[in-house]
Amino acid sequence: MVGIAQSMKDDFARYFGHLAERVEKHARALPKDKLFVKPFAYGNSVGHLVLHLTGNLNHYIGAGVAKTGYVRNRPQEFTEPKPPPAEEALARFREAVAMVVRTLQAQSEADMAAAVTDQPPIQTRFGLFLVCAAHMNNHIGQMAYLVQAQGHSTQEPPVW
Repeated sequence: MVGIAQSMKDDFARYFGHLAERVEKHARALPKDKLFVKPFAYGNSVGHLVLHLTGNLNHYIGAGVAKTGYVRNRPQEFTEPKPPPAEEALARFREAVAMVVRTLQAQSEADMAAAVTDQPPIQTRFGLFLVCAAHMNNHIGQMAYLVQAQGHSTQEPPVW
């Protein structure tokens, strides 16, 4: 019988994969030359949100849990004046998600319960994984709106 800790890690891994597919689907719903277009004077582009999610995962899970040494420049995730080509941005995002899944699967039950500091209200590594998944899901909603605002669609039915 699989224990709760392994079941939790497996479900989280599947969910991160599912979220990554949705991010990529939204990004690919736009022409490559529109990925970094901000349809409103305020807010973000889908491409900048991809850079932001990549930075978020590399910072909280990569640097914080996997100890990759990643150094984040959060403001630049939203303002990158010379963003990478669409395929490169998505490749970096996929690499970040793969790192998260590898790191997640490498955690023992004790590792998941390990304390983290300076991340209120989060107190454990489990909490970091949870918040990163919730954060990605939040930005997927923004991406859907931004894709639609540019006159495109993912043709994606609601996923519950």
